Amino acid sequence: MSLRPAVCAWVACLSALAAACAPSLDWREVRPDEAGLMMLMPCKPEQRTRQLVLVGRPVQMRVLGCTADGTTWGLSTADLADPALVGPALAELRAARRLNLDGTETAVKAAQVGGMTPQAQAVRFSIAGKLPDGTSLTDQSLLFAHGTRVFHAAALGGKPSAQELETFFDGLKLQK
Repeated sequence: MSLRPAVCAWVACLSALAAACAPSLDWREVRPDEAGLMMLMPCKPEQRTRQLVLVGRPVQMRVLGCTADGTTWGLSTADLADPALVGPALAELRAARRLNLDGTETAVKAAQVGGMTPQAQAVRFSIAGKLPDGTSLTDQSLLFAHGTRVFHAAALGGKPSAQELETFFDGLKLQK
């Protein structure tokens, strides 16, 4: 599976997970399997695994997500096993997100996650985009790495408040 269809699959996977989540925000601590991460999610997430090609290599991408108040909240992570691939993988994930949403980046800043491995491609960004049916939406994303593991946290669609977004993104903490 190439990255573009994989990103489409990620959005579809998160949308499919949405049906199992309650409509109100109910923040909870979550520790995704094997990720070495603690995070806050506003609804009970479900986890799936997808095989995709990232930086020319097949990888297993774990996707954790749920939907609450019209926003799909998610985290995807994959271990690349090669430190030289981390920066290019983050750049590829960012470009694929923009392309998949047929959008324009509206804000970009350096990523800030406690315990992350410094990486020039680690960023927090917003995309004004649209779904395949033409519906406009906003995506808030954060890309970062720890060792050879890449992470993509996102709040897709809906109208989350600035406080909800900060709770979600600031709630990402790498474990030692």
